[in-house]
Amino acid sequence: MGSVGTGDGRGGGARERDAPDVIGRRVQRLRGRRGLTQRQLAEPTYTPAYISTLEAGRVRPSDAALRHIAERLGVTVEELATGRSARLVTDLRLRLTEAQRTLAGGDAEPAAGQYAALLEEAEAQGLDEMAAEALLGLGECGIDTGDLAAARGFFERAEARLADAPLPARAPAVRGRAVTHYLAGELRYAVYLLESTLDELNRAGLHDPDALLLLYASVIGPYMDLGAQARAAQAAEFALALAPRVEDPALVARMHRSVARTLLAEGRLAEADASLGKAAELYRQLQIRTELANCHWMRGYVYAQNGRLEQAEAELREAQAMLTAGRAGLYSSQVAVELADVLHRRGRSQEAAALLRDVLGDLSSERGAVHAAAAHRLLGIIAEDGRDTEAAEEHYVRALSLLERAGAAGDLADLCRLLGDLLRRTGRVEAALDAYRTGLGHRTAPGTTTLGPAPAHPPL
Repeated sequence: MGSVGTGDGRGGGARERDAPDVIGRRVQRLRGRRGLTQRQLAEPTYTPAYISTLEAGRVRPSDAALRHIAERLGVTVEELATGRSARLVTDLRLRLTEAQRTLAGGDAEPAAGQYAALLEEAEAQGLDEMAAEALLGLGECGIDTGDLAAARGFFERAEARLADAPLPARAPAVRGRAVTHYLAGELRYAVYLLESTLDELNRAGLHDPDALLLLYASVIGPYMDLGAQARAAQAAEFALALAPRVEDPALVARMHRSVARTLLAEGRLAEADASLGKAAELYRQLQIRTELANCHWMRGYVYAQNGRLEQAEAELREAQAMLTAGRAGLYSSQVAVELADVLHRRGRSQEAAALLRDVLGDLSSERGAVHAAAAHRLLGIIAEDGRDTEAAEEHYVRALSLLERAGAAGDLADLCRLLGDLLRRTGRVEAALDAYRTGLGHRTAPGTTTLGPAPAHPPL
């Protein structure tokens, strides 16, 4: 790719220039290619002896010496000092943009191939920052395809690559790790990662709007599933206040989509719909299909909450079609669970049950635990409607196990009520009381959790 430094024995870390012996060998090789003597390379500013000493690696060339030698050899100072041509870096940057565009279009698997090739070249050239961006891209591909373990590994490697960078630069990697834990049903650990990073940013005065908005938008979902509605609402408030300072429209769109969840919880359906409309319009302009599908998904949920079931079904089917086309398996399965709920409410319970049984194989305690629990809960309700109390109880117990592992407090309380009612109707009063007590133990006051102190606030 135009680099003259491959194989020179450089270390992996990005730095201003290579070691003197590496630069010396490079100068000697380039001089030989140009057919220049040491005297011709040195004159008129330096002596042949200096060039000889430099090529032997016994002197570290000054910036002025590098400029002189680079000019005589017909290369850039960057190429002489690091072995990397500006053309190579530009080419890799363009290919990174193309990989990002492929992923935005919903083609996660081809994008993963592009990112993997970029990663290999960036690592070979010691370009840590670009390698980290490729790793972040691979992590996002893993999330889209539902390979959470692989995705987490990529985000961890990206964070390690950026270990010496300021914390705001590491925020996307932290957010990626948190999302993989969240989707795996590890809600509290996801919150811990996001809150501890927010706390560190705010206490250290690192008030980077992009990093803060990214983290606040990402923590809303886990907060809501944990029943921490007050913290979710506060995170949404901070995100909305930060948005005018952020130039990245994709980041602002993600914020609007997350904030819609808090508006829904407060019964502000029209505002939630408007927030999703803003997000969807931005995603359309940016041609980011997976996130646009998530907007259709969320809009379907809004319509379902408002009793507009026909519109809800249309939005959820649109979301599922887009996600399936992009092979976003985990998200597609999660949408299917919410679509099944709408179908059940529209009187098409057998169709809903068939859909749930199809997707349960893609969901587990380690992969979409909250939606796996929702699937079992709905199958339990459908079984109970069909007088199959044994099957209903089995589904409720499975859902209970999944939710307890995830710590989804609000959903747990509701499920315990369903299980308790079933047990009471079948004459098992003591077991029903145990289920109700379990539910009461999870029914905290709105907004209270056992998460510990909230992170420090940004100076808004």
